[in-house]
Amino acid sequence: MKQIEKIQVWKNGEQLEASLLNAIIVNDNLESACTFYYQLLTGGQGTEAMPISVGQSVAEGNISLNGEDYLSWNGSNDYAFEYIAEKLNLTLVP
Repeated sequence: MKQIEKIQVWKNGEQLEASLLNAIIVNDNLESACTFYYQLLTGGQGTEAMPISVGQSVAEGNISLNGEDYLSWNGSNDYAFEYIAEKLNLTLVP
């Protein structure tokens, strides 16, 4: 899970603020393509014991990584999050 610059998301007639990007890999053929499931979540900085407090999911979907992008992927989580954030026009917070 990564923090993102806050964005406004319309969900069920309510304006909510997403500040977290969560992603998991749901399929990988280990050769040329994989698919990530992502969620945009409310939440943010938590406590020392729980660094990130997670709220509700406000948007979700799937993003594919394939072609040259897949071949350039070294398997790191950071690359995957950067790729997903770029595709969704989000900015990760360091």
